[in-house]
Amino acid sequence: MIIVDTALEQLEKQGKPIRVGMIGAGFMASGAALEIIKYKKGMKLMAISNRDSEKAKIAFEKAGASHVVKVESLDSFDTNILSFPVVTTNYELLCESKNIDVILEMTGDVEFGAKAAMCAIKNKKHFVSFNAELFGTLGSILKKYADEAGVIFTLADGDQPVVQMNLYRFVKGLGITPVLCGNIKGLHDPYRTPTTQAEFAAKWKQNPVMVTSFADGSKVSFEQAVVANATGMGVLQRGMMGPTVESGTNIDVTTKLFPAEKLINSKGAVDYVVGAVPGPGVFVLGTLNDDTQKHYINLYKLGEGPLYCFYTPYHLCHFEAPTTIARAFIFKDTALAPLGRPTVDVIAAAKRDLKAGQKIDGIGEYDTYGLCENYDTARSENLLPIGLAQDCILNRDIKKDEAITFDDVTLPEGRLSDKLWTEQITHFS
Repeated sequence: MIIVDTALEQLEKQGKPIRVGMIGAGFMASGAALEIIKYKKGMKLMAISNRDSEKAKIAFEKAGASHVVKVESLDSFDTNILSFPVVTTNYELLCESKNIDVILEMTGDVEFGAKAAMCAIKNKKHFVSFNAELFGTLGSILKKYADEAGVIFTLADGDQPVVQMNLYRFVKGLGITPVLCGNIKGLHDPYRTPTTQAEFAAKWKQNPVMVTSFADGSKVSFEQAVVANATGMGVLQRGMMGPTVESGTNIDVTTKLFPAEKLINSKGAVDYVVGAVPGPGVFVLGTLNDDTQKHYINLYKLGEGPLYCFYTPYHLCHFEAPTTIARAFIFKDTALAPLGRPTVDVIAAAKRDLKAGQKIDGIGEYDTYGLCENYDTARSENLLPIGLAQDCILNRDIKKDEAITFDDVTLPEGRLSDKLWTEQITHFS
């Protein structure tokens, strides 16, 4: 966004950088730290919180920071942060500090992310996140709390949901009606596990559980659910259509892969395609009613319609996160957040046969995979969101590929995420 770099340069000249506190120090977070510290004007990474503070210290040092100080109290935090980069195991210090403007959350955990978001909102800090799992499970109620507090609650640019949202806004701004927002994937196999993905994860120095969530469809389900909830779109069927094309097929083939009439006569849909290029990019299908504009669009090589394909050929993850921080702090612009009542949930389906009494493991592990389902259907069938499935105890045997309901499980006691879920259901009923 051209206007953002100009605004950041102005803050740099004024000596008033946006003061960022980051929660998480994993693979993506380390990249974000490097980007902000070395390459972003008008912005300063002040502190990193991580359950292992040594990893937070390493993230700072890899980005060239020195004299990193470990703290565990607010007084020590605010005293040291004026002179040195600070690390801590206590994320609440970042939210409570008067020397932090924006929280950048990079964990991917629903329960922890909910706690961090509520703490940031309570302390009137803008909350920028890469946690699509959190937004896809509890985004609507958290956005309500953020609005009431007068702060921005948004997913971060660079990951595919916001790249789609940017393209959606661009297409809509042309006077073209977006009818499908899409993700381009190279693989989809719901039965992948951390064991099958271990070699790939090791090659790219990533967490095998996170990598598995990409492969088994859980991640793309969350990504598309949050886009749906930000646009009012739905899904054409449980799990989305997800057509597979021959590797190397250009993405414009999608104008023929999805049902044009159904899309045009609905609120639109989110979906994905496997194998197309350019990957891993995103695409938006749009439609036009103006015959003169159709003539121009055809002249500009987008075809005769009724669907026209627009695409972004890449997503750059942590490289673009600072742009969202600037949009939130300077312009009070939300990159992506729910409109209000959810339109799509991500439900839990069994990856293998599961037994009564078994405790369900986490997203991207061995027990479940996520599927998009329209919100009204998910609620009428009392389906369990995969974002709440971890640590639930099964009340009965579940067959492979069977959708799990709330009646099938006993929830853990005392989770904030369950409380917020109940609030969300009640408020948006």
